[in-house]
Amino acid sequence: MNKRRIDGQITGMAGEFLTLGKLFKRGYQGSVTFGNAKAIDLFVYNPETERTFNVQVKTLRTKNCFLVRREDIHPDHIYIFVLLNGLDKDEEFFIVPGHDILADIDKFFGSSYRGREKPSSMPAINYGPLAAYRGNWKIFDKEDPS
Repeated sequence: MNKRRIDGQITGMAGEFLTLGKLFKRGYQGSVTFGNAKAIDLFVYNPETERTFNVQVKTLRTKNCFLVRREDIHPDHIYIFVLLNGLDKDEEFFIVPGHDILADIDKFFGSSYRGREKPSSMPAINYGPLAAYRGNWKIFDKEDPS
């Protein structure tokens, strides 16, 4: 029996709504852009610091590399990488400032760009370097996340 492939849009929306739920639980305010803001999935507002964050959410159902191009990384955005991990295991959230990614392309992208005249046709952020950012929700408490 062939396993039915789950629609990528459903996976992406699951990551966005789960992320928003976690943010609400922590007392932040937020909204989903539903594609109305190019390259921004969520707007997040911290009422204590009165700061708004532009957030991009990248979601996978199982552990793998997150497909993204370095050219699409914005230094002032927050990137939340979500692993859904199936129904019997909790999700994992890795919260990374865009400037951290851009400051060390080799670390995050590995061989996607390193030593290549032309980048990989499918550049991706590797899972390993994200471990230090697991559950990094405190980034939303900072006046300036740099």
